[in-house]
Amino acid sequence: MNFQETCQKAVSLWGNQTQLDTAIEEASELIKAICKLKRSGNSLETVSAVAEEIADVEIMIEQLKIMLYCYDDVENWKKYKLERLSRRIEEAEKKHAN
Repeated sequence: MNFQETCQKAVSLWGNQTQLDTAIEEASELIKAICKLKRSGNSLETVSAVAEEIADVEIMIEQLKIMLYCYDDVENWKKYKLERLSRRIEEAEKKHAN
């Protein structure tokens, strides 16, 4: 099974409500891992913990896209926000250059 098939099966097996709860839990765990990283520094252990939580959140994001049928919306928002970020970076670089 590939990534998307596995995520689809998880949604089918456990249902939207359970997976929504799991998405909230995983996002919370990522926040906590980032907070610990900020407090403790970039030790191998804390970076690895953040990496693990990022993986969990990415898996749950895929399931959210499946449950909400919002692949196109997500891609459109990503494109818009990346373009906006790019403009902000360019503006910030110009300010620093002066």
